[in-house]
Amino acid sequence: MKLLNCAREIAKRDPAARNTFEVFMLYPGFHAMIYHKLASFLYRHKLKFLGRWVSQVCARRTNIEIHPAAKIGEGLFIDHGHGIVIGETAEIGDNCTIYHQVTLGGTGHARKEKRHPTIGNNVLIGAGAKILGPVIIGDNAMIGAGSVVLTDVPANSTYTGLKAKLVKQDGKRVEAPSVELQQKTEKDPYEDELAKIKDNIAEILERINNK
Repeated sequence: MKLLNCAREIAKRDPAARNTFEVFMLYPGFHAMIYHKLASFLYRHKLKFLGRWVSQVCARRTNIEIHPAAKIGEGLFIDHGHGIVIGETAEIGDNCTIYHQVTLGGTGHARKEKRHPTIGNNVLIGAGAKILGPVIIGDNAMIGAGSVVLTDVPANSTYTGLKAKLVKQDGKRVEAPSVELQQKTEKDPYEDELAKIKDNIAEILERINNK
């Protein structure tokens, strides 16, 4: 029943989905969740090799690689999904949306330590974003497309850029970002910094020319 509810939720949130049956039959992100539930079950019941094998079958068939030990909440919407990697100690809350080429990657090589991100509820992660290490992404946060996140992100925040930088917090939102599906965030904050530098240079040159 939970898988059925997940398919229904995806159909509601994806404007390209015409119905729940289409999600069941055609969506690799939904198929990846089915594989992950099986792989996770096997892994938790000491059949770790089989769990890893199922996860690799999933990766080959959907191009979405999820470690069977990763913890994933309800209502995850993986849109398109190609190139997604979710590491062993990653945790994802409820009602999140993840676009293609996203990496929830680990740092370090200690076996019994938390090495991957923890994602809160209602989080949207834009296409190509890389979240690395045991960072915490707060509820209702949005990570802009192409961002690299190496530090914790507060709840109700928007982070963009390389390295990702806070550009919005506690802004007005009608719905959670993972429901709105708006990936077009504010421009890269580093562009603003470069623009300020250019303005300062122009001002200095003007002063020199006026002397």
